[in-house]
Amino acid sequence: MVTATPAASYVGRFAPSPSGPLHDGSLVAAMASYLDARAHNGQWLVRIEDIDTPRVAPGADRIILGQLQALGMHWDAAPVWQSARLPHYQAVFESLKTHGQVYGCGCTRAEIGHSAYPGTCKQGVPPGREIRAWRWRVPAGMVYFEDRWMGPRQQDVAREVGDFIIRRADGLFAYQFVVVIDDILQGITDVVRGADLLDSTPRQHLLMRQLAGRPPRMLHVPLVMDENGNKLSKQNHASALDTLQPLRSLRHAWQHLGMPELPHAASIDAFWQNATAQWAAKLNISQRA
Repeated sequence: MVTATPAASYVGRFAPSPSGPLHDGSLVAAMASYLDARAHNGQWLVRIEDIDTPRVAPGADRIILGQLQALGMHWDAAPVWQSARLPHYQAVFESLKTHGQVYGCGCTRAEIGHSAYPGTCKQGVPPGREIRAWRWRVPAGMVYFEDRWMGPRQQDVAREVGDFIIRRADGLFAYQFVVVIDDILQGITDVVRGADLLDSTPRQHLLMRQLAGRPPRMLHVPLVMDENGNKLSKQNHASALDTLQPLRSLRHAWQHLGMPELPHAASIDAFWQNATAQWAAKLNISQRA
């Protein structure tokens, strides 16, 4: 259903949400994705995930790109913005709708809580209700995948999650939907990101197969936590990265990944050269010229 870019041997991506500048937590994910691409002699792309417009901070996208450049992280193709791809998302949504693979739902988040969606509206919205959101009909069966950091994983999405939303009540397309389309369109072969998205992987792989895509290899790195044990995030007012001391920021993220000291990394270029070699060794990546 989605025409994919022909995949190279390795195409990775870093996909920040422009709700604010990068912080220490987001740098860990960016660093891991960048190192993995470089260790594989692959491509590293940047995608600005600005589909959730209420959370977008004006100018944050340009700040993020500037931070990456200040840290010596250079993308291999022009960055893309999700907001420029709305026609693609709409076309895929309409195709799924035409084939009866999505349905309207009148349930509220409060009614469902944190449980799996019970299928209340699967056969039609109950009388007196209006369609609020649109859900994808999740096929039955267990989803298996091997995470390159976390090990083997499995989930019965239909039982544990249920039919999930691909178009929200506010009319915006859901992250779980657009990220799959984006990865297919860009020919992404490897996704390296934070462990908070580990549980999203089975949903995304199922939907990707539905859209005739090939699920990428996955690697989820540990999250950076604040002093209260919460994930370091923009919502929790995490401080922006210090790009005036780039090596200090890079070393801090490197240590969080559990990697050894890099005594010979006295410059940004030297850091990336040494870090790439160490990353390849840790993950048993054969580096080819």
